[in-house]
Order: sequence, then C-alpha cells, then structure tokens
Amino acid sequence: MNSLSPKEAASLLRQKDNILILTHRRPDGDTTGCAAGLCLALRQLGKTAWLLENPDMTEINGTYTAGLWAPADFAPEFVVSVDIAARSLFFPAAEAYFDRIGLAVDHHPSFEGFGAAQCVDASRAACGEIVYDICRELGEITREVALPLYAAVATDTGCFVYASTTANTHRVAAALLETGIDYFAVNKRHFRTKSRRRIAIEAELMGKAEFFHEGRGVFLTIPLSMMERTGADENDLDDISSLAGIIEGVDCGAVLRELRPGEWKLSLRTGANGRINATRACALLGGGGHAMAAGASLNGTLEQVKCRVLDAIEQIRRN
Repeated sequence: MNSLSPKEAASLLRQKDNILILTHRRPDGDTTGCAAGLCLALRQLGKTAWLLENPDMTEINGTYTAGLWAPADFAPEFVVSVDIAARSLFFPAAEAYFDRIGLAVDHHPSFEGFGAAQCVDASRAACGEIVYDICRELGEITREVALPLYAAVATDTGCFVYASTTANTHRVAAALLETGIDYFAVNKRHFRTKSRRRIAIEAELMGKAEFFHEGRGVFLTIPLSMMERTGADENDLDDISSLAGIIEGVDCGAVLRELRPGEWKLSLRTGANGRINATRACALLGGGGHAMAAGASLNGTLEQVKCRVLDAIEQIRRN
C-alpha cells in the first residue's frame, strides 16, 4: 500500500478520470462534505466525477449532494473513499467497490489500511481538513467547493468545540470562510435548529438516562419503540451522540440506538482526561474510531448489549 501526502494524492487524482467517490454507512457531515467538495473540485478540472448514491443520506446532509449522485450506468475507472475507516462502514452498494479503491482518505486511528493508496492523518480533527489540502493542490477553492468542506470540518468538531479541534482546524475554517461562503446558514442548519421530534427524543433520553461509574458514565438508549412513539426518523438524529457530553460530571457517554430488532449501534463519547479511550473500548466490540469518539455495532437484547459495553469499558479504563 502506498501512503501519500495530500499533494501526492492530488497528483494521483490529476492522472485519473471517471472517478467515483464513496461515503460511509449512515453518513455524517464529514464524509458527505468531503465527498461533495472533492467531487466539485475534480469537476472544476474537467474530470468526470460522481458520488455513489447513499440510501442512508439524511435530508440535512443531502443539501450538499444535489446533482452529484452517479447515474445507474456509470462505470468508474477510479474509486475514492472518504472518511471511511473500516470495511464494516461500507454500505451494501459501496461494498462492491471495496477491492477497487484506488485512494482512501481518512483521519481515524483505527483505519484498517485498505486501498491501493491512502492519504491518512490521524492528527486531523476532521477528514475535511485533509480533503481541503488535496483540493487546494488541485486548484482554486471556490465557494462551491468550500461550502461542503466547511460543513465537513464544522460538523466533525461540533462547531469547533470538541477537544480534537486544533489550530490547523481553525486555519482551514478561516480559509474556507474567506471564499465568501454562507457559513451562518451552515451553522444554523446543523447546530441551531431542531425539529419538534428531535426535542421529544432528547426529552425522553435525558429523562431515562442511566448512570454508571458513580455518575461519570451514562447510557442514553433509543429503542425502536421510542422512534415510533415520537415519530422521529434519521433526519432527527443528526449528532445525537453529542448529548451525553453536555451532562455535568460525565466523561463517558454511551448512546445506544436500535437499528432493527436486536441490532444496536453504539456511539461512545469520552472526555479529554483520558480516563476511557473510546477507540480501545470499541475495538473490543469490533468497532473503532477516535480516542474520544468511536462506535461499534452489537446484537442482543438491550441489557445484553449494555453489559458488553460496560465490560469493554471496564477492561480499558484507567481509574
């Protein structure tokens, strides 16, 4: 496998055409913004570039992918993955391209090392920072390119409040703002607007929070019955895992969402104090991510799943 710098990745992309870009399962703002920004930057060079349509795309993130979905008969010559750390994060249609990935761009410490070439930097708070560097090497960062890249960086840092945010994150954001993008609309859309269904979900989650480790840890669970009762859907759950971090005294938040009967998605968020490394805990459960933000998929009853999560946390916690 060939490890590339952003400049080298851009050089590789300049040599390619008919490019297909993949996002991850249940796409967030980072994978979506990276894919859209890179696709638009490639099109500025006269390249044919498309995104593989992701059936899990939410309405809020779908604003960046309009006009970018690949037609059904598109036959790519080169495939790029963005913000995808593991094979388990490929949705079914993307899985078919796993062995054809020519360039993987990612920022997760748990990146599994797939792709003929990779541009990976785990020191970056968002994959959008890396894709920004690649796009800058490809040519001018126009407003059209900058808008989804800003969404990528802003959403993966919680609007620049997460501990992973660095000086470079702010430099990238500043450069994107200087293009004249409507950043206020992006921030309002992602951070300052909630549906009534989302508010109902949050009320239930907080009312039924289960604490452990003498209040330092918390389980927030979203069973299918809660979704049905509130009428919420995928569009109402954007960044729901960040809720645990706003509870005073909590440095380990485990958000469990039931995807199908007996199938749960874990989003583990931990504090900057290093008491619990989220990546190490989730690795024990077959997942991965960052030191303070990781995830995994588990099967079983809610009580069984909670026991497995607690056991993994116990195995790696420092105190």
